[in-house]
Amino acid sequence: MSTDTNTSFSSRTANGRALRWEIILVLAVTFGVSGLRSILRLIEALTDTRNLNEQTAELNSQQSHLPWLDPLMQIISSGVLFAWGGLALFLLLRHVPLRTNLAPRTIWRMRAKDWGHGAGLAAIIGVPGLLFYVTAVQLGLSKQIDPSAMEDSLWKLPLLVLNAWANGWAEEIVVVAWLATRLRQLRVSWVWVFAGSALLRGSYHLYQGISAGFGNIVMGLLYLWYWRKTGRIWPLIIAHGLIDTVAFVGYAMLGGVPGL
Repeated sequence: MSTDTNTSFSSRTANGRALRWEIILVLAVTFGVSGLRSILRLIEALTDTRNLNEQTAELNSQQSHLPWLDPLMQIISSGVLFAWGGLALFLLLRHVPLRTNLAPRTIWRMRAKDWGHGAGLAAIIGVPGLLFYVTAVQLGLSKQIDPSAMEDSLWKLPLLVLNAWANGWAEEIVVVAWLATRLRQLRVSWVWVFAGSALLRGSYHLYQGISAGFGNIVMGLLYLWYWRKTGRIWPLIIAHGLIDTVAFVGYAMLGGVPGL
């Protein structure tokens, strides 16, 4: 009896150690290191002689001066994001938590109503988010954001859409489904799971300015709450993809943000 108990304890200890290393390594090659880099970029921006709202943060910037090479580089960048989400998905499917009271089982099958939920979440975050951004720029809490910095070409809009959905796929799977599941498997309380996931999301947006960090923390709290309640991940991916698509493509077509 004691042998079985010791074996079970050793197994749980080894499993917990493996999960901790998994979290460290995955974050080290994905959004953890992105967050650290973003914090350093914010520090650099704050030490600049110009105010934050006099600086520009470029998204989807040109990666090559060669017109045939840049689309390939853009596709590779989007592919890296899809790979990050794929890695987290693979790890989750390899080690599904047996105790459903720890974390909801993520539902990977897409259903038609996920698009409606995703559009609703996008509106809840996107519309106030735009107003918050405009206000933050006026107050000097955010850089000017150029979401469509690549040069005009036949491939520009499709590449912007591809990157928008790559962002949604990677961020929602890694920062919500995978990270929250793993932390709960380690018996981390939901309060700290919400804090950790939201702060991580906010951290890797800080290169855009202080307000971007706060705005994405709010987004992270809402999205994690939805996932905890429903277990569904596709509405979050869809919402994120729609928000970024509207931001990237809308900016490119309008030539900027009205009022700025």
